[in-house]
Amino acid sequence: MKINLSPTTKFENRHNGPSQEDVNMMLEKIGAASIEELIDQTIPKSIQLTKPLDLPGAKSEAAFLKEFKALASKNKIFKSFIGLGYYDTIVPGVILRNVLENPGWYTAYTPYQAEIAQGRLEALINFQTMVMDLTGMEMANASLLDEATAAAEAMTMLYASKPREKKNAHKFFVDEKVFPQTRDLLITRSIPVGIELVIAPLAELDLTDAAIFGVLIQYPNMDGEAIDHAALVETAKENNILTAFATDLLSLTLLTPPGEMGADVVVGTSQRLGVPMGFGGPHAAFFATKETYKRQVPGRIIGVSQDRDGNKAYRMALQTREQHIKREKATSNICTAQVLLAVMAGMYSVYHGPKGLKEIAARTHGLASLTAKALKTMGFEQENSNFFDTIKIKVDAVQKSKIQAFALSSEMNFRYEDGAIFLSFDEPKTLEDVKAVVEVFAKSTNHKAEINWDELINGLELNLPEGLARTSDYLTHPVFNQFHSEHEMLRYIKRLENKDLSLVHSMISLGSCTMKLNATTEMIPVTWPEFGQLHPFCPQDQAAGYYELFQNLRNWLTEITGFADTSLQPNSGAQGEYAGLMVIRAYHMSRGDHHRNIAIIPTSAHGTNPASAVMAGMKVVLVKCDEKGNIDIDDLKEKAEAHSNELAALMVTYPSTHGVFEEAIQEICQIIHDHGGQVYMDGANMNAQVGLTSPGSIGADVCHLNLHKTFCIPHGGGGPGMGPISVAEQLVPFLPGNPIVQTGGTQAINAISAAPFGSASILPISYAYIAMMGGDGLTNATKMAILNANYIKTKLEEHYPILYTGIGGRAAHEMILDCRAFKDVGIEVEDIAKRLMDYGFHAPTVSFPVAGTLMIEPTESETVSELDRFCDAMIAIRAEIQEVYDGVAEKENNVLKNAPHTASLALADNWDLPYTREKAVYPLPYVKGNKFWPTVRRIDSAYGDRNLICSCIPVEEYASEVEG
Repeated sequence: MKINLSPTTKFENRHNGPSQEDVNMMLEKIGAASIEELIDQTIPKSIQLTKPLDLPGAKSEAAFLKEFKALASKNKIFKSFIGLGYYDTIVPGVILRNVLENPGWYTAYTPYQAEIAQGRLEALINFQTMVMDLTGMEMANASLLDEATAAAEAMTMLYASKPREKKNAHKFFVDEKVFPQTRDLLITRSIPVGIELVIAPLAELDLTDAAIFGVLIQYPNMDGEAIDHAALVETAKENNILTAFATDLLSLTLLTPPGEMGADVVVGTSQRLGVPMGFGGPHAAFFATKETYKRQVPGRIIGVSQDRDGNKAYRMALQTREQHIKREKATSNICTAQVLLAVMAGMYSVYHGPKGLKEIAARTHGLASLTAKALKTMGFEQENSNFFDTIKIKVDAVQKSKIQAFALSSEMNFRYEDGAIFLSFDEPKTLEDVKAVVEVFAKSTNHKAEINWDELINGLELNLPEGLARTSDYLTHPVFNQFHSEHEMLRYIKRLENKDLSLVHSMISLGSCTMKLNATTEMIPVTWPEFGQLHPFCPQDQAAGYYELFQNLRNWLTEITGFADTSLQPNSGAQGEYAGLMVIRAYHMSRGDHHRNIAIIPTSAHGTNPASAVMAGMKVVLVKCDEKGNIDIDDLKEKAEAHSNELAALMVTYPSTHGVFEEAIQEICQIIHDHGGQVYMDGANMNAQVGLTSPGSIGADVCHLNLHKTFCIPHGGGGPGMGPISVAEQLVPFLPGNPIVQTGGTQAINAISAAPFGSASILPISYAYIAMMGGDGLTNATKMAILNANYIKTKLEEHYPILYTGIGGRAAHEMILDCRAFKDVGIEVEDIAKRLMDYGFHAPTVSFPVAGTLMIEPTESETVSELDRFCDAMIAIRAEIQEVYDGVAEKENNVLKNAPHTASLALADNWDLPYTREKAVYPLPYVKGNKFWPTVRRIDSAYGDRNLICSCIPVEEYASEVEG
C-alpha cells in the first residue's frame, strides 16, 4: 500500500450518511441510473444552476478550528459595564457541560410529542415558575426571542385585549427611559398595525387621554433608576389603561415585583441568569401576565396535565393558539421559543436557589453602591436616587472624554451619554474591578484616589425605601431548594435528560424541520469566551473577529441564495418572514406605492406566513392548490389580476410544503412581478435547493433562511434559531438597522431584533458548516437529502399512499404519507405517532400541511441502516393497522390505541391488554438492544387545557415524582 501524506478525511463524508456503496444500492432501489438522473427527475431543468457555487474550498475539521481560533482572537474581551439589558454572567460548569454543550439537550426537537419530552418540559416549567415568582405574575410562557420582541408582543397583546371603554384607543405610551433597542423595535412593530407610539418622559404621561390604551415602563429604567410605580398603575387602571413593565429578573430578588404593583404584563430577558452575552444572543426572553390573558399570550405555554393512568405529565398547553390554526387571524407570528437558553436560566435558578440568587443580586448592588460612594469622595456626583446595578455619574464633556480614554486603555467599556457616564455591575465583577474603575476616574482628574476602602465597605447596606424593597417570598418550591451541590445538580440534569428522545438516540424525520447532524466541530466555538463574553454594543474595533465572520457568512449566504446581500439580524424563521415582508413594504413605500398591501399566500403555506403578513400591515388573499398539491395557476392569475393595483407580495415555499418542486415556479414569480408585486420565498425547504437551484435563479426577491434547519444550528428542543434574509438588488437599501450599531441598508427599516446581528454567538455553527463543506460538499448534501427521501418513499409507498410527487414521480427532500383512510378502522395519525415511540422514534410531522398525514424528511445525515430501521418500524406499524382491518386486533383496544407503553406498564403485576408485553415494548428485534422508554403514557391534552397549570406541580405530588 502506497502511503498518502495528504489529509484524506473530508468533513463532507462525516456529515453525509450514505457511503458510495450505499448510494449505488439506493439508486438501484429507486430506479435511477445516477444521482444526476435523479436530480433531473426531481428539479425542473429550467431552474437548475449551470455553474457550481463560488465558495472557498472545504476545510478539514482540524484546519477549520485552527483558522477559526485565529479569527476569534481578533475579538477583544474588555470588562463590560455597558448594561442596557446585557450583562456578564458566570455559567455554572455543571450547566455549561451538561446542558449547553450536551447534544442530549441541544439536538432535541420542539416538544410536540410530550411523552418523550418530559425532561425539557419539566425544565421549562421550572423556567415559567421562576419567572412567575420573581415578577409576581399569575402565569408565564416558555420564553420569547429577546426582550425587545417580548415588549412588542406585550404591546400588540394589550392592543388586542383593551377594554370596551378603550375600543377606539390607538396610542401606546413608551417611557423614554426604555432601552433604545426596545424602543426601535416597538416602532417597527407598531406602524403597520396602526398603533401610534408616544415616546416621552413618564412625567408627561396623561392617563386621562382617551386615546391611550397602554403604557410600557422600564423598571429599573435605562439610567438605572428604580421607581415605585404603584400609584401610576393604580391611576392607569382607574382610566382603563393597561400597563406593561420591562424588568430585570435578578433585580426582582431585591425590588418589589411589578406584579405587586398591579402590572398587566411583565417582560424582559433572563440572559444574566447564566447565559453568556454572546454579542447579543441567543437569550431567553420572558413574558408574564395575568391569567385573564391566557389565550392571548404569544408563544408557547407549558402546562401540567395527566396521562392515561392519571399520572401528572407535562405538555405544551393551549396549542389551539398556534398559527397553523389561526393563520391570518393570529395576532402574533411567534411559533418558537428559546428553549435551550430558558432551560439554562431555569437550571441556574435551581442551582443557586432563592438564597443564592439574592446573594448574587445583593453583591451586584453592593459593588455599584461601593463605586458610587468611592467616586463621591473624589467629587463625582451619582444621580440615581435608588438603583439596583447601574449608577449614573454626572460629568462634563472634557471629563467624559478623558475617562473614556483611560477606560479603554484599561480594557473597560463604560456607557457614555451627554452629561453622564453609566456603570452597570454584574455577577462576575469584583472588588478589584471597583478599584480599577475608581482608578480610571482618578486618572482623569490627575490625582491619586485616597480612599478608605475598609470604611466604605463596612458601611454598605441594602437601604431601599418602603414600596421598592421586596418583602414577598419567591422560589419556594422544592426544586429550587434541594439541588445546590454539584453532584445533586448533575444527577437532576441527567434525570431530566434521560426522559427526552433526541438525535443522540435515533433519526427525527420531521418534514419541514430538517433535523440533521449538528457536528461537534461546528459546536465547539460556541462556548469560546471570544464569542460569548462580548457585549453587543461594545466598540466595533473590539469585535473585529465577529465582523469578519459576519461579512464572510453574508457573502456565502448571498452566493447560495443567488441574491445581492444578506441581513443576519432576524433571530428566528418567523422573524425572517416578517423582516422580508417589512423590507418589501419599505420598497413599495419608497416608490410611492403606499396602497400596495395585499399578500397572496397558497393554502398550503406554513401558518406563520399569513400571521407575518398581517403583522406587516398586509391583507391576506389565499390562492388554491390543485389536486397535485401545486399552486393553482389559474386561481393565482385571477387573484393577481383582481388585486393588481394593491398587490404587495406573494409568499411561496419552494420546494412546496407538499414536498414537490413545482414546474411552474418561474411563471408564478413572473405573474407577481407583472402586477407590480415582489416574491417572498419561505426558506424552510432550502435543504433541497443549496447548490442545485436558488431563490434568486427561480425569480424570487427575498428569502429567509432557517439556519437551524439547512445550516446546522441545532433546534435546542424548540430554539434557538436564526432566520437571516437574503434579498435582490432593489431591496438591499431597506435591510434592517439598529439604533446603536451601524448596520443594514442606506434606507434601513427599524430593528427586527434587539441585537444588531441577532443571535450572533450561534452564527459560528453555520459558518463552520459552510467552511468545512465547501461549495461541492453543500451541493452533495442536497443531493443526498433528495436521495434519502426518495429511498424512503420507494420503501414505504407499497404500504402507505404518498400524497404528492413531482412530474418525474419523485419527492423533493420530504414526502407526505396519507394516513386518512385508517380512520375507517378507528386509527388516527396520532396513534401512529405514539406507536413510533415504542419503536424508539420520534414521529414525523403530524397533520401538516394536510390533516391526517405524516410528513417525513430524513436529511442527508442519516445512514442507510438508520433509514432502514425507520422504514421497518413504519412497515411493522402498517401491519399492526392491518390486524385491526382483519379483525385480529380490537378496534378500540389495540397496540396503537394504547401506545406508548411505559416500563411501569410493562412491569405491572396485572397485564390485561389483548396482546403480549413483548409486542407492546419490543415490537422488532432491534428495539431490545436499543430501547428508549417513554416516561409517561399517552397524555390527556384536553384535561391540561381545561385545568391550566403552568407552574411547578404541588409539593406533595412533586415529592412522589422525585421518589419515583
